[in-house]
Amino acid sequence: MRFAVIDLGTNTFNLLIAESDENESFTKLFNTKVAVKLGEGGINEGYIADVPFQRGINALKQYQQYLLDYDVKQTFAFATSAIRSASNGLEFVAQAKKIAGITITVIDGHEEAELIYHGNKMAVNMSEQISLIMDIGGGSNEFILANHETVFWKNSYLLGAARLLEKFKPSNPITEKEVDDFNNYLREQLVSLFEATKDFPPIELIGSSGAFDSVIDIIAGEFGTTVVNDIQTEYEIDIEHFKRVSKKIIASTIQERQHTTGLIEMRIDMIVISFLLIDFMINEFNISNFRVSSYSLKEGVISKRLGLKSKPSFS
Repeated sequence: MRFAVIDLGTNTFNLLIAESDENESFTKLFNTKVAVKLGEGGINEGYIADVPFQRGINALKQYQQYLLDYDVKQTFAFATSAIRSASNGLEFVAQAKKIAGITITVIDGHEEAELIYHGNKMAVNMSEQISLIMDIGGGSNEFILANHETVFWKNSYLLGAARLLEKFKPSNPITEKEVDDFNNYLREQLVSLFEATKDFPPIELIGSSGAFDSVIDIIAGEFGTTVVNDIQTEYEIDIEHFKRVSKKIIASTIQERQHTTGLIEMRIDMIVISFLLIDFMINEFNISNFRVSSYSLKEGVISKRLGLKSKPSFS
C-alpha cells in the first residue's frame, strides 16, 4: 500500500511518502519539508497569525499535488503544538480539508511523545538501560524516559524553540545574563522531569531529528565527521565536539550563523535556543553519551498506526 505521513509541526511541515510490503517493512519514495513557521508573531498569544496561516495552507496545497503525483492511497496528517494550542487551530484544520483536501488529526502532547518514542525506537538500537529522548519542536519539547521495550515516563512542555525565541528575544549575540535567565526558566518549568529522572535515571541523551540534524551537520562542517544521509538512522555525537560547537554557536551573531557550514537557513534564528536547550540537558543530567536519531514522529506513526517495524529501503 502506498501511504503518506504529514507531520504539521510549528516550524516545519514534513511529508513522507512510502510503500509498505508484506514483510512489515516499507520503502521511502519521497520526502520533503516546508518551513511554515506557524508560530511567527502569535505563538505566545495563542493564535496563528494571518501570514503564517496562509503559508501553512499553501504548503498543504503543494503536498496535495505530491499525493496525487504518487497515487497515495492513505494519508496520515498529524498536527502538534502550534495548531493544538491556537484559538484558530480548528479553523486551520477546516481550511486544510476544504482547500487542500487533507484531513488533519490534532494530537495532544502525550500522544506526540508516544509517537516520537516509537519513531526513535525504530531508528536507534536502544538497550535495557534508560535513555532520555528529547524532541525539540517549534512550539513544544517532548521528553521521554524509556528503554528498548518500555516508556517509563513522558511529557510535553511548552518550551519549543519558536516559543522560547519569542519569549526571551535574545540579543545578537545572546548575553551571559540572558543565558542565565534562560536556564533558570528551564529549571522552573522542568521540575517534573527532574523528579522523574530520580526514579528513572538515564544513561544517555537521544536527540530526535529536527534541530538535532543541524547539530550533526554543523559538527561535520567543523570537524569533518559524518553528515546526515538517507541511509544512516542513528549517529554517535562526540560530547567534546558538541561542546566546542555549542560554545561557538551560542556566542555567534545572526550574521555569523548565516555563514555556518551545515546550518540551513530556516534554523538560523532558532539554533541558539536549540543549543541552549541541549546544553542544559547535558549539564544538568551529567550526560556523557549522546546519540541522534534521524527518525521522529512520522516514523512513529508508521510503527504505531501501520504496524511496520523494519527500517526502510529506499527507491
